[in-house]
Amino acid sequence: MFWARSRLLRKIDPARVRQAIADAEHHTSGRIHVSVAPWFWGDVRRAAERAFTRLGRHGVLFFVVPGRRRFVVLGDEDIHAKVGQEFWHDVTAAVAERFRKGDFTGGLVHGIETVGSELAPAMPYDATAAEEPPDDIDVG
Repeated sequence: MFWARSRLLRKIDPARVRQAIADAEHHTSGRIHVSVAPWFWGDVRRAAERAFTRLGRHGVLFFVVPGRRRFVVLGDEDIHAKVGQEFWHDVTAAVAERFRKGDFTGGLVHGIETVGSELAPAMPYDATAAEEPPDDIDVG
């Protein structure tokens, strides 16, 4: 089954997700990426790792496959070293709760807000760094 970009993005509200990314990135120097994939056969985590590599393996990636109601949250090595494994369990549990109800936008926004607030103490926002536009939602 092939889903067009517009149909995939109907499952989530891109404007709310982009705003959540922008807000979170104003509290931390960590980058946050969101990638939405069409339904496919295969390992979702492996697909997420390929997307993370394509996006530069920097920051945090929320990889979502709405058609399968599956997602993966990945972080780069520096972030993982600062927050630990328990952090990733907490984020995925919070996102999963909303996804189970079909609230993909709410799950993503909540996960992004959680990542931003938790990374802020470990990786504070650097106002002197070059301003980067918030990431658009990657549809791959």
